[in-house]
Amino acid sequence: MEVRRLYRSSADRMLLGVCGGIGEYLNVDPTIVRLLWAILVFWGGIGLLAYLVAAIIIPGEPNVH
Repeated sequence: MEVRRLYRSSADRMLLGVCGGIGEYLNVDPTIVRLLWAILVFWGGIGLLAYLVAAIIIPGEPNVH
């Protein structure tokens, strides 16, 4: 059984790779994650703070060569 880990995406990123990484982890289209995050940004601004916190605590995708 493969252990899945949450990483910021290095391939599917628009800003810092948070939404791309969450989309990969949940196996959903990252565009859906981005839309939901945008709704949170405009709904009281909590999405912006949450995105910045997520960008800090979610590690970047490891480089596998």
